[in-house]
Amino acid sequence: MHSLSLETLQIYWWFIVSLLGGLLVFMMFVQGGQTMIFSLGKNEIQKDMLINSIGRKWELTFTTLVMFGGACFAAFPLFYATSFGGAYWVWLAILFCFIVQAVSYEYRKKPDNFLGAKTYEIFLFINGSVGVILIGMAVSTFFAGSDFVLNDQNFVQWQTPWRGLEALTNPMLYLLGLAMFFLSRVGGALYLINNIDDEEFRANARKALLRNTIAFLPFFLAFLAWVLMKDGFGYDKDGIVSMISYKYALNLIQMPWIAAAMIVGVLLVLYGIFKGAFSKSIYGILPYGIGVTLVVTALFLITGLNDTAFYPSFNDLQSSLTIKNASSSHYTLGVMAYVSLLVPVVLAYIFVVWRAIDSKKITQDEIANDHHAY
Repeated sequence: MHSLSLETLQIYWWFIVSLLGGLLVFMMFVQGGQTMIFSLGKNEIQKDMLINSIGRKWELTFTTLVMFGGACFAAFPLFYATSFGGAYWVWLAILFCFIVQAVSYEYRKKPDNFLGAKTYEIFLFINGSVGVILIGMAVSTFFAGSDFVLNDQNFVQWQTPWRGLEALTNPMLYLLGLAMFFLSRVGGALYLINNIDDEEFRANARKALLRNTIAFLPFFLAFLAWVLMKDGFGYDKDGIVSMISYKYALNLIQMPWIAAAMIVGVLLVLYGIFKGAFSKSIYGILPYGIGVTLVVTALFLITGLNDTAFYPSFNDLQSSLTIKNASSSHYTLGVMAYVSLLVPVVLAYIFVVWRAIDSKKITQDEIANDHHAY
């Protein structure tokens, strides 16, 4: 890996970060399922089935989020310091949403629970809604820019006291936030159809899948139109950042392999939804998962490749971060590239554990007689 050029390693690590971002959005079916506690759980036993189904996967979403942050810290430390160290209020809000999730699964059914099960179910709903929307809005700043300046020592100076929460005042950022919210519910419905062996529950989940797909499409299409029509943040061979018309649309045209991945991903998502909503199949989650990962990975790639600033500053264009000025040293990227070869091993482990957990579908009898259920 040390024989590779610095530029090649920077591109390689941006691909790893993008792939982890894609996997994270797919894994948010856990959060989507949590938001259906009160709508799909028609009675207490159905509610318990739902929570125990997604509760067996909640650590995977959190682990993927940590891996995403860790990859950013190791490969692009200036980005990590600028975003996580500058826009810390928004990241603290996201972290809080994930903390209450962990607590809720642990204590919801504990004896002598003085807050009551309903309180922890509301916490799970907050994690699945507010947490997901905030992550979507944070990712949108890769396209819209943020309000920061880097000084000569590369110390970040955020220009508002809101430290990232000022993004809440930009209506365009809600497009991806709400699209991700409804997409996570689509994924949640598909996973529950696959994992819970109960005909009434599956029928209700298929209806919920269709409703949330209809709600998701306008937000996603509006977000895509906004991205493809807006000016983007490009840089020249000297690293000078400037605004370029239709930059993200040009990136897709100039990197057709990314455009192809996005188109294939969209078709796979639609195929997975079709299988879930209009057939008796319980395996729509598989094409959906691959499709979501491809589309989100492609979106991340067009923000950082082809001379594009992936974390732009609209306050000071020259403070914008690129994979060239924000990355670790050649030596660090090279050493870590060897470590990254373990990623397929981790993915294989997740796959094996997933298969083992899901080999036996959840039924009413199992939950009613399981004294260790969530």
